[in-house]
Amino acid sequence: MLTVETRHAIDPTTAKGLDTAGLRAHFHASGIFADGEIRLVYTHYDRFILGGAVPGAGKLTLDHVKECGTASILDRREMGILNIGETGTVSAGGSDYTVNKGDVLYLGMGSGPVTFSGNGRFYILSAPAHRSCPSKLIRIEDARRVEMGSAATSNERVILQFLHPEVAESCQLLMGYTQFAPGSVWNTMPAHLHDRRMEAYLYFELGPEQRVFHIMGQPDETRHVVMANEDAVISPPWSIHCGAGTGAYTFCWAMAGDNVDFTDMDMVAMGDLR
Repeated sequence: MLTVETRHAIDPTTAKGLDTAGLRAHFHASGIFADGEIRLVYTHYDRFILGGAVPGAGKLTLDHVKECGTASILDRREMGILNIGETGTVSAGGSDYTVNKGDVLYLGMGSGPVTFSGNGRFYILSAPAHRSCPSKLIRIEDARRVEMGSAATSNERVILQFLHPEVAESCQLLMGYTQFAPGSVWNTMPAHLHDRRMEAYLYFELGPEQRVFHIMGQPDETRHVVMANEDAVISPPWSIHCGAGTGAYTFCWAMAGDNVDFTDMDMVAMGDLR
């Protein structure tokens, strides 16, 4: 029912010497959504956890995770849960939450075991916490909307911010997702860095034959990782993170680190990319 894979952090000098298989082994995560299972990836970048839970006809409970070193996963952590499937239910802290497709549920530190049921496909994100913030279900209509880009640059998009200081209080976890206008495929150019935070992406709502080329690496040593539907990628603090798709897609972004200032980023000039 529960499987956990550990990914250790590596430095950019090591990363630039990796071949395709090596890059994917360190940063790419596929197959995290499996019927009747919870599958997690525990990273050593800010002790971030990402994964999926697909309860199907039964119930799945996420409680003790050995890698966290606590009796229950949320004893010293917070969690964000995005439903990318049909309506499902998440139970934690004595409350049941009906989570529709596109909604995000935030669970604060100390919420106890988390139980998933119904027809949802739940994307799980968790970061260490030093204080407890109120649990909150955030509907799509309650998210903060930021429209960016243009059709002329193939990056017209809306950023839906859920775990954001203006929407829901969290300790260090930032989370939302980005949707593109028809014909737009690029995110985000010009690229940026934020050495104070790591990030993770989930690419979803891709057609079966479509792919996203996720670009990573230091600005003068870029690499790419090819992403299929419902694949995730870990973005270390020293790496840019942008991409382009062969068709329409949505991606969930999440960050953990020193602050919750979404705009804290260091822009990279197009002329500096190699």
